[in-house]
Amino acid sequence: MKRDQYQERGEPEAIWILGGTGRSGQTIASQLIKRGLSAVLVGRDAGRLQSVVREVGGTTRVSPSVATSADAIRQEKPHIVINTVGPFTTTAPLIMDACHESGSHYIDLANDPDSLAAAFERHERAVSAGHSVITGAGFGVTATESVVVRLCEGRPSPVRVRVDMLPSMAVPAGVAGEALVGSLLGGLQGRMIRDDKLVAAPIGAEALTLTLPDGTTATTAGMPLGELLAAHRASGAPTVLSASSEAPSSPVSRALLSLTSTLMRWDRLRLLATRGLGRIPVRAKAAPREHSWGHALVTWEDGETREGWLRLGEAQQFTGTLPAEIAQRLLAGTGRPGVFTPAALFGPELAESCGGVHLPDS
Repeated sequence: MKRDQYQERGEPEAIWILGGTGRSGQTIASQLIKRGLSAVLVGRDAGRLQSVVREVGGTTRVSPSVATSADAIRQEKPHIVINTVGPFTTTAPLIMDACHESGSHYIDLANDPDSLAAAFERHERAVSAGHSVITGAGFGVTATESVVVRLCEGRPSPVRVRVDMLPSMAVPAGVAGEALVGSLLGGLQGRMIRDDKLVAAPIGAEALTLTLPDGTTATTAGMPLGELLAAHRASGAPTVLSASSEAPSSPVSRALLSLTSTLMRWDRLRLLATRGLGRIPVRAKAAPREHSWGHALVTWEDGETREGWLRLGEAQQFTGTLPAEIAQRLLAGTGRPGVFTPAALFGPELAESCGGVHLPDS
């Protein structure tokens, strides 16, 4: 159902948030309501859904499973579906396929290479269906991709790109959640892009101590999350490394994670680990620094190197604000059919509209 069909019936455009009781789902719903948009929170627990709606607004829809949600999307054709339910390697294909059939725009928070690669493979189908699919609509992909797009704008493709994500967020007491755990487990298979191909690389490799623009320092190391593919597509560089301040950099930690990543190659074991670890209680923790940062270092064939930064506030708040901003733009008709990451579709100013500040290049 397209936008004019909703208007003919006098209804607001329906925006479904799958995983509406989760931390990201609640933040997205709050941001949609602030923009005067509708928010339909979808989840399994009616009581928890009602509790969230009383706090942030919106309406609810009880759905016992992702498959049930996919069937409902085909039948009711919401204008936009925002998927916050992990692991995205499992949930995203089901929901994207339903959106292809319904014509609904699709947004997700995926941040692992396998999920993004699977989404990109559906590009032509999304074009044929006439709808936008935006994957990686969270802090990690968008913060680093925005810097790469900005540094490479109007220039030939570089030969090498390194991106670093440095999130800062307070962690409330609760459980880790399958979406976060799924992304982290996806990053345990050490990989980089070399000669335009995804190849094995040691996890935690190429540790680098960065001096941040505010004068503080932080160490990042290789961790192939979704920003690896996003930076490759945005720059066209044949060699790309993605790194994170959350990656292990000590030899002992790297050895343990190397063993874990080998075990996680079995899909069944990885799914069980995601579900089990997602339920583990976590203690409240204060944010490690005042700002979150996206960073990129881009090198061209003639030896020129440019460095750029994106300064953000709390990473989780940005991850909640970004899908709401994208949804508002899609409703305004500024998207286009196909599969994209956020900055690839809307440019680096998208992050700025969500509170980010691009600092002068060096």
